[in-house]
Amino acid sequence: MRRPELTRRELIKQVAVWGSAMPPLRLGAHQSQSKTAAGRLRVTCVGGHPDDPESGCAGTLARYAESGHRLTIVYLTRGERGIGGKTNQEAAAIRTAECEEACEILGARAVYAGQIDGSADFTRARVDEMQKLLLVENPDVVFTHWPMDTHMDHQAASLCTLRACLALKTRPQLYLFEVNTGSQTFGFSPNIYVDITGTLEKKKAALFAHKSQNAEGIWKNHHEVIASWRGREAGVKAAEAFFRVNRDQPVELPGL
Repeated sequence: MRRPELTRRELIKQVAVWGSAMPPLRLGAHQSQSKTAAGRLRVTCVGGHPDDPESGCAGTLARYAESGHRLTIVYLTRGERGIGGKTNQEAAAIRTAECEEACEILGARAVYAGQIDGSADFTRARVDEMQKLLLVENPDVVFTHWPMDTHMDHQAASLCTLRACLALKTRPQLYLFEVNTGSQTFGFSPNIYVDITGTLEKKKAALFAHKSQNAEGIWKNHHEVIASWRGREAGVKAAEAFFRVNRDQPVELPGL
């Protein structure tokens, strides 16, 4: 019998229930540098647009790469509508090149999911596409957007990834990140922090690779503030915050 499809509202309710009993966790600098028993982990991050993974969790992703884990960044779209005065094809080419530069800085491999900027959607067909992509990646750890966001492409990236992860037989450990809290992300309630003091400059460099997006202005007005703010919450100079979805996950991110 075919399982009934979840609506967006029902899925968001599930996410809220899964994490409701977990208190915030704080990680200091380099608390656990040993790898898990499985050794080299496969880490995948799914973002709605070029620069979203860099904005939300590049410091953490850089730590994974520096620790020797395999890192893949999946861009749901190529930012086709993200440059004024450019056609979709022209903008996609520019922003794809920026993704490749950012991934080289972070030590990641870039993958493109094929949806279109401004038209990304959350349907059974799109979930199936994401599931096939994740089956190839076979991730141990997955990062994606917090689903309550003003940008529908961010919502689509989050919900497609959440639904695809739930369908995988080997359930990866799933973490949700924030972008531009106070401007785009809302209702974000982190329950785990990662110290990115040592990788903050690499996060900046990866974000600055997205020159077409006024990355330096975005950093100054949003992400520099957020990194400092989350750092204060975690008791370190700079941090990234996440919502840990699976209740049976360890209290620290594996492999860091």
